[in-house]
Amino acid sequence: MRTDAFDLLDRQLVQALEIDGRAPFSRIAEVLGVSDQTVARRYRRLRTALGLRVVGMRDALRTGEGQWMMRLRCTPDGAEPIAAALAKRPDTAWVGLASGGTEVLCSTHPRSRDEHDELLFGKLPRTPSILELRAHQVLHRFAGGPLHALARSGELTGQQRDRLRPRHQPGTGPGQLTPEDGPLLAALERDGRAGYPELQKATGRSESAVKRRLEALLASGALYIDTELDHDRLGYGQSAQLWITAAPAALDEVGRSLAAHPQIPFAAATTGSSNLVASVLVRDTAELYAYLSGPLGTLDGVRRIETLPVLRRVKRLTYPSPPRG
Repeated sequence: MRTDAFDLLDRQLVQALEIDGRAPFSRIAEVLGVSDQTVARRYRRLRTALGLRVVGMRDALRTGEGQWMMRLRCTPDGAEPIAAALAKRPDTAWVGLASGGTEVLCSTHPRSRDEHDELLFGKLPRTPSILELRAHQVLHRFAGGPLHALARSGELTGQQRDRLRPRHQPGTGPGQLTPEDGPLLAALERDGRAGYPELQKATGRSESAVKRRLEALLASGALYIDTELDHDRLGYGQSAQLWITAAPAALDEVGRSLAAHPQIPFAAATTGSSNLVASVLVRDTAELYAYLSGPLGTLDGVRRIETLPVLRRVKRLTYPSPPRG
C-alpha cells in the first residue's frame, strides 16, 4: 500500500497507541477530536494495512532476566535459515539481516540460566554456517522497550501526548513475575488490548483479580505494552543498527542524547568492543546520511561509529514478520 494512503489521523493513532497501547478508544477519540467509531475503524484498517499489533512484553532488564544483542557472521547461504530459526524462538524479540545478507542481528532475552546457556553455549556455537558469534549484554537502556522514542515525535502535540500517557508510572525497583502470571502474559502477547473478560477466561481468575494483577505488573515495570508495525509502509524505509564507541566518561551523556533523537527507537549501553548500540529509523539514505553527519556526528564523546543497514527485518517483537507482498 502507498505511504500516501495513510493520513494525519492514521499517524496520530499509531503514535497514540505507542504512548498507551491499552488506552480506550473513547479516550483516544476524545484527544484526537473524532468519534469512537472512527478510531475503531481506523485501528482495524491499520491492523491489515500496516500489520499494526499491540502486544504485552516482559521487561527483561526490570525483571533481572537480562537482555543480549547478538551479531552472527554467517556463510552466504546460512544467514537466512539461521535468522528464520531465531525468529521462531520465544526468547528473541528482534531479528534482522545485514551486511549484504551475511550477518544476522538479534535481540534475545533468555528467561532462565538454562535457556541462556543453551542458546549462547549450545546451539549457536555448534552451527557450522556461523563463522563468528559476538554477544553483547545490555547494561542500561536509554530508549526502547517501554520508552517509546517515536511517540515523542510526529503529529501529536505535547498536550495530546500528556493526555494519552498511562495512568500508572513504573516503579524504580525490580519487577516481579510469578509462574502464575504465565497465562496472563501469554494472552497479552497475543493481544495487548485484550479486554478483562478475555483475560479472565485465559487465566481462570476473577475479573477484579486480573485487573489488579495487570495494574501491578504495569506499575512495577515487569510488563509493558508495546506496538509493532511495518514502518516501511508508513514511509520509514531505511533502518540501520549503529555500534558506537563513546569515551567512558561520556557514555551516559551520549546515551541520553541518543534517546532524545526522534530517529532513534532503541539505544542501550552494552558490553563489548563498542559500548553503545542503537537502532535508527529514517525515510531514506539521504536522511540516514543527514543524521549520521549531523545530530549523531556532532555529539561530543563519540569516538567511532559502525553503521549496519538492515536489509530485512525477520522478526519485530513477538512473531516472525510476514513475507512482503
